[in-house]
Amino acid sequence: MVSDNTSLSSSNLSPAPKFANSFTTRIFSDVAGDITIAVGGESFLLHKFPLVSRSGKIRKMVADGKDHNTSKLELLNFPGGPQTFELAMKFCYGMNFEITTANVAFLRCAAEYLEMTEDYREENLIARTEVYLNEVVVLSLEKSVEVLCTCETLPPIAEEVGISNRCVEAIAMNACKEQLVSGLSRLDCDGESTELKSGCLEWWIEDLSVLRIDYYQKVICAMGRIGVRPDSIVESLMHYAQASLKDIGKCQIWNPVRIKANPGMGENDQKTIVEILVNLLPTEKSSSVPLTFLFGMLRMAIMVEATIACRLELERRIAFRLEMVSIDDLLIPSLRTGDSLFDVDTVHRILVNFLQRIEDEENEDCENASDGLGSLGHGSLLKVGRLIDTYLAEIAPDPYLSLQKFIAMIEILPDYARVIDDGLYRAIDIYLKAHPMLSDPECKKLCKLIDCQKLSQEASNHAAQNERLPVQMAVRVLYFEQLRLKNALCGSSGDGFLSQKVSSGVPSAAMSPRDNYASLRRENRELKLEISRMRVRVSELEKEQMFMKRGLMDKSGNGKTFLTSLSKGIGRIGIFSGAGGGKGQKTGRKSRGSDAKTGRSRRYSVS
Repeated sequence: MVSDNTSLSSSNLSPAPKFANSFTTRIFSDVAGDITIAVGGESFLLHKFPLVSRSGKIRKMVADGKDHNTSKLELLNFPGGPQTFELAMKFCYGMNFEITTANVAFLRCAAEYLEMTEDYREENLIARTEVYLNEVVVLSLEKSVEVLCTCETLPPIAEEVGISNRCVEAIAMNACKEQLVSGLSRLDCDGESTELKSGCLEWWIEDLSVLRIDYYQKVICAMGRIGVRPDSIVESLMHYAQASLKDIGKCQIWNPVRIKANPGMGENDQKTIVEILVNLLPTEKSSSVPLTFLFGMLRMAIMVEATIACRLELERRIAFRLEMVSIDDLLIPSLRTGDSLFDVDTVHRILVNFLQRIEDEENEDCENASDGLGSLGHGSLLKVGRLIDTYLAEIAPDPYLSLQKFIAMIEILPDYARVIDDGLYRAIDIYLKAHPMLSDPECKKLCKLIDCQKLSQEASNHAAQNERLPVQMAVRVLYFEQLRLKNALCGSSGDGFLSQKVSSGVPSAAMSPRDNYASLRRENRELKLEISRMRVRVSELEKEQMFMKRGLMDKSGNGKTFLTSLSKGIGRIGIFSGAGGGKGQKTGRKSRGSDAKTGRSRRYSVS
């Protein structure tokens, strides 16, 4: 197999009826051609003998047309078109040319179409292309990817001869081998910088991003079967998403610096890519998918209107690690006209999934009874409680946020998810300030969600002077503040409510062992919560004592600093956080008129 510099381009061909002059000039020097074959609108003047000696299809066509004039034949739907047919004819005439990764798939399909088997001549075109595929292509991941890319333009005959399947398996197998080599490379990179370690990662990840999504899906599935590391698969999925979903709508999803429009990709193609990539994500137990990537895919799934199953799967994965989410991730913009600025419904579903996970874990603990009385999810629940209170404060200034949605987000969290209600009070106060048209019953309904016993000294002082709150709440705050002061003066070490909330802890004989365990677990959780509150109270009392010693207790000045740290905007609504853990670029928002909904990115000041 030697190379031939003859051009394979059709630009040198004569006008219709076309003859491949660059090819036929060589073979007509001695004997005139006796058969014309038309392929894809181009005609080739050839000789019957070298063709029928190697091609079973042409032999049959000539034999079937013996009684007729067979000087002209037409080959319909020829794989690879005139250029590939010219190479196949060169092979029939014994002319030298080079088989490469760019033409081997076309030649293999053309040989199958022309039935160039060993039955007609030894080392025929099928055998020659098979040798190249088996001895060159499948041994190299890079060459397998190149050949697989060429299969995208081939008819179904490429699937029938198994070229694409062999390339897929070869890519997966070579990636697995590369994984072993890269493992040794990582050992050498242990003492180097992070940049050098990243350079030791699999180089093939970037190569796979050129594949069409259906072929890419087959490659990833094959890698999962063979045993490629899940973290490598996740990295490949992230890189493929970044390369193929550069632009969805008018929003910059990935890197704003490198963003480029992709007009050749339709919305349906983007939707298909998002859904397939989500289905290819490994399970949580086998790998840890970055949360920023999950939120980015969720935003894209919403934009391209992916299937409900796709979005629910992303929400479930996020809920599995909700305690590690940042506030920027939760600020998902709403795309529905006339709705609130933020997609509160999606966050609500994520929170429901998280609470269900906590409940399932507690039920497992109850059945196994192997971890004592401790609640495995209590720490996570407290973190999520603080996160949701911050989220409520961020969305509260939205004038289009309905009271029902706001209350639903508050009520979904159980009482023991909050040690103190300062964050909740701050969010409700912001909402009342941004929605001055609320009726008195609506204000009372909203403020009833605040547990005055769980407010800090500073928050209580602010609430007692807050004119936006109903009078009944101010009275409750003053009552509990008086009770707290009385307990403090009497030397009480707690709030005085511990004995009212926690039972004696003696199991009832009429209760089943499982009910006893569940009851004790609840009491233990309440005890932990009360201890946390007591620590907060002790800290406050120590602070007050220090103020009293310095003579700085000025009752009229208390509470003025509680809301000085209020959010000056609705929140960071970047579509996709950067790789730095959700610390993406933050955009300012200005206030908008209440009579228009066009300026959805404007800031509302609540301070």
